[in-house]
Amino acid sequence: MTSRLDAIADAAAADRLAVFGAFHPGPADGAGGAGTLLLLGPDEPGFWAHVSAAPEFADGAPHPLDRWSLRVIGGLAVRFGARAAFPFAGSPPPPFIRWAVASGRAFVSPVGLLVHDTAGLLVSYRGALALPDRLDLPPVPAGPPCDGCPAPCLTACPVGALGARGYDLAACHAYLDTAPGADCLNRGCAVRRACPVSAGHARAEAQSAHHMQSFHPR
Repeated sequence: MTSRLDAIADAAAADRLAVFGAFHPGPADGAGGAGTLLLLGPDEPGFWAHVSAAPEFADGAPHPLDRWSLRVIGGLAVRFGARAAFPFAGSPPPPFIRWAVASGRAFVSPVGLLVHDTAGLLVSYRGALALPDRLDLPPVPAGPPCDGCPAPCLTACPVGALGARGYDLAACHAYLDTAPGADCLNRGCAVRRACPVSAGHARAEAQSAHHMQSFHPR
């Protein structure tokens, strides 16, 4: 018999979304009394080819990926009797970083960014489903994927803007304005790409370029 969690995961997979973590939130987690919170992220490879063919990417209106997320994850919420939450909506927005860590599948990496057990440093969350019931959840990894990793992320930034000492945002933006910075703009952050776990997540370069354009508009 298909469990409720499996049914939600299968429905999300039809739109190239995967359950990137789940947990039973407490009163301090900002989940509005939900019994279970499911975090949804891009199911790779293939997410970008699917989502960029959606109507939101053809109507010329701004923020097509966010609008697609609102429609698709909002639809899942209605279907499964949940409340949808989004990292780009609300003032303040929901605490997705806290939720990711609480799920036991995302961790603080050596460079300070979140690293996910299957998506690596390319982890991103398109939304969450807050369910009223407490679902039975699978076990989580025993520890972060960084254990035993030589940490190429620490030296991957061409200008040292992102490393063990933290994030020099100004240096990052300055580099992206240079000709060599086009590599990060067009293919995604070199630090995120250097993560060995990220390499197995196979994000399309066009998707990384879309996110970089939002981060560093020109």
